[in-house]
Amino acid sequence: MAGMTSSPSPTAFDLTGTLSRRAQSMNASAIREILKVTQQPDVISFAGGLPAPELFPLDEVRAASNRVLDVYGPAALQYSTTEGHPPLREWIGAQAGIPARNVQIVTGSQQGLDLLGKVLIDEGDVVLVEAPTYLGALQSFQPYGPRYVQVPTDEQGIDVDALEARLPGLNAKLLYAVPNFQNPTGRTLSAERRRRLVELTAQHGVLLIEDDPYGQLRFTGEAAPSLYSLGLDLHGDADRNHVIYSSSFSKTLVPGLRDAWVQAAAPIINKLIQAKQGADLHTPTFNQMIIAELVEEVLPRQIERVRQAYGERATLMLDRIRADFPDGVDYTTPQGGMFLWLTLPEGIDTQALLPRAVERKVAYVPGSPFYALGGGQNTMRLSYSNATPEQITQGIRALGDTLREALGL
Repeated sequence: MAGMTSSPSPTAFDLTGTLSRRAQSMNASAIREILKVTQQPDVISFAGGLPAPELFPLDEVRAASNRVLDVYGPAALQYSTTEGHPPLREWIGAQAGIPARNVQIVTGSQQGLDLLGKVLIDEGDVVLVEAPTYLGALQSFQPYGPRYVQVPTDEQGIDVDALEARLPGLNAKLLYAVPNFQNPTGRTLSAERRRRLVELTAQHGVLLIEDDPYGQLRFTGEAAPSLYSLGLDLHGDADRNHVIYSSSFSKTLVPGLRDAWVQAAAPIINKLIQAKQGADLHTPTFNQMIIAELVEEVLPRQIERVRQAYGERATLMLDRIRADFPDGVDYTTPQGGMFLWLTLPEGIDTQALLPRAVERKVAYVPGSPFYALGGGQNTMRLSYSNATPEQITQGIRALGDTLREALGL
């Protein structure tokens, strides 16, 4: 129509260029990407660290849900405090011998790691990590700009002698460790090294994050004290303890409720509260109340059930590895948890080998993503927790055939 002017053309946005530097530093989880490839029902996957769904306490969770609604009514479905459901925090604190005020409930331990990264890590801070270490921790910390320094490990966990040699002059901010049945290797930090690690980090002013989602799932050997408890003994006060403890109900009860927690000194907990308020206000009220209904009676029974099942599956997988794998393949022997670690002869790239394994209908996680600074091309992680005996037998045989082909045998 006369008198009308045409609208200006919209500006062509470079949407990728609008992303923050922090967002651009994020990487997709190698494990989650592999799981997409292995969703075919006929592929036996040792890749994801998934709890066994047939062990979930369905009847107990159903009954607890009904009790929560009967007791709390609409309050079970209402907003709640950021810190978490008081009875659950009190129970957790009692297990550790600390006040409930030193416990923060989080939505899965992965959120706990992200929030710890947010409140503790400035760009350029030196963060010490095991080599290899949990991939999810690297993902959580990476957007905050740490400078990673890898600490060597062996069959007894962190090489504390090597750490002691590196600490002077390093000005490290924190050390992240998984001392029990480590993800990805399945190794356990020895009792003697635990004491030295706590003392060394305290001496050099280094915060120590103890990530312990698997600690209750021991099926052989003797339990060692937590790093947190050793720190508590050293300092004598929860608010002076330089060790931060993270754990979860995902591996012992059910993962879908996404209930986990962090234990730490008050200055750290106070900042976690503020960070969580910005993230999601609070962990779902109903879920926390359900967990609180289960911890006294159901949780101990469930832990024993899971321990027995995972112990049997780990033993079977190790037996089949000895029978079906070629010579020259080293493997860890876990005392608990969900994982074991394979080291292949030099020159074998497990990332490149994965498609050939999938052709034989078996999958694993290549080891290199678990190294903060690269390496581990000849390693892989296997999980036995979510596989039946038949799948373990068939899958390890197929993986052995893949390895023999790669070695020209």
